[in-house]
Amino acid sequence: MSSWIQRHANTHQSQLAATAVLSGAAVAGAILGYQTYRRKEAVKGLKASIPDISERHHAEPLTEYGTAPAMSKEDERGAALARRAQEGDYDDDLILEQLARNRVFLGDEGLEKLRSAFIIVVGCGGVGSHAVASLTRSGAAKVRLIDFDQVTLSSLNRHAVATLADVGTPKVHCIRRRLEQITPWVRFDCRNELFNGSVAEDLLAPWSMDDNDKGRKPDYVLDCIDNIGSKVELLHYCHQHSIPVISSMGAGCKSDPTRVTVADISAGTDDRLSRSTRRRLKALGVSTGIPVVFSTERSGPGKASLLPLSADEFSKGEVGELSVLPDFRARILPVLGTLPAVFGYTLANHVICDLANYPIDYNLGGKGRDKVYDSVLGTLQGLHERLARLQVGHQVVGLRLPLTRDDVGYLLDEIYHGKSVVTGLPSKPALVPWQRPARGWGPDPEWEKEGQKFVPVQLKDFVCMTKEEAARHEKNVLLGDKTVEEIYDRSVVDKVNERRKELEAYEKDA
Repeated sequence: MSSWIQRHANTHQSQLAATAVLSGAAVAGAILGYQTYRRKEAVKGLKASIPDISERHHAEPLTEYGTAPAMSKEDERGAALARRAQEGDYDDDLILEQLARNRVFLGDEGLEKLRSAFIIVVGCGGVGSHAVASLTRSGAAKVRLIDFDQVTLSSLNRHAVATLADVGTPKVHCIRRRLEQITPWVRFDCRNELFNGSVAEDLLAPWSMDDNDKGRKPDYVLDCIDNIGSKVELLHYCHQHSIPVISSMGAGCKSDPTRVTVADISAGTDDRLSRSTRRRLKALGVSTGIPVVFSTERSGPGKASLLPLSADEFSKGEVGELSVLPDFRARILPVLGTLPAVFGYTLANHVICDLANYPIDYNLGGKGRDKVYDSVLGTLQGLHERLARLQVGHQVVGLRLPLTRDDVGYLLDEIYHGKSVVTGLPSKPALVPWQRPARGWGPDPEWEKEGQKFVPVQLKDFVCMTKEEAARHEKNVLLGDKTVEEIYDRSVVDKVNERRKELEAYEKDA
């Protein structure tokens, strides 16, 4: 073997190959050495360009979440006071004095239940930040905050406590830092993480920050998430594990604070977030038992809405790439800054009263207008039965209108604002068909073949009048030979046409 190696090592080709390898290694070494030298010189030059720390060039260490500090003197004093207060160095009499108004409202026992409760808020944006602010100001003292996002400039139109100095910092730490200056004794457990089903067990785990209260399960969870997937996973987990939870539906595209209410999730309205949440939870076996905050306000012409992405955006490639995270919306939702606050305070109000055992008596249905809606629907049903009987010549048994109480409420409150389209009077409202239908008043013959006696009508077929006006309209238009143009001023006819267009827009959107 050694002789074979010696024989081949002495060949001309082998010598050339060895020379090439050595030359290449030398060149590579020289290049790498030169690059290393250049890097060292560049780093040296960069360091030399940094000015020395002085009064003119001040420097501070990064914050605990890796950003430049934005601590004013007031922030520093607030943080120091909060550390002392959370360690017990804060007079309880001062706390009770600050909570005096809540104390006299809830009573000592109720306030103590709130102060000892462990509350989790998932989602710390416009809705969640106002909920947290209200809870801590009212006495909640153990709060876990969960949110993956940072404060942005666009957050400032609706965030409860964020300032310009907080832009770029995690929302959970922004809330903690600001609220510690108001309620320094509150202990915050900040989780700068994205909630989903895979981490639910960890993020909703018992309290672990206080040796005196370790292992305490959540007394309440507030769902302030605006992403449908994460929202459903949170609500489903809480329902499965019997954790009290209340959920905020969509505050985007809403403008009427008087329409915000609380009810069981089964009674929510048809805004897209409510509808999608109900449908997905029902598929998981959850159809009731979760209180939700929602708005009964519906979209319509002239109101803000979430528009579809333009063809230009689709042509750029994968639409999902426009989202901050996978499965998150890729569009900016129109939000009036006041409505998220209303939703947040409504959430907090429910939790405060529930934990303190204060009586809660919500009345869903247009603030007690259920009886009005039922009465109007019954009168309308009777009108169609009477008109159908006059047409067919005998009693029409089982005739039904394809309308619900919610439809009646929408027509009265949202479209006609509880006022007659003729005179604008709000008294004794009634719904009445605007014109005689071309096919008559009898039931649909196609449905009759299936054994159903339905009148084929749509919401746009009806207008709001007073009962007296409706009776005259029935006599002159529905049973008489006059047209609406002959009976009413042009302004009334135009107003009805505008309302009908609004209804068509709503039905198309729904």
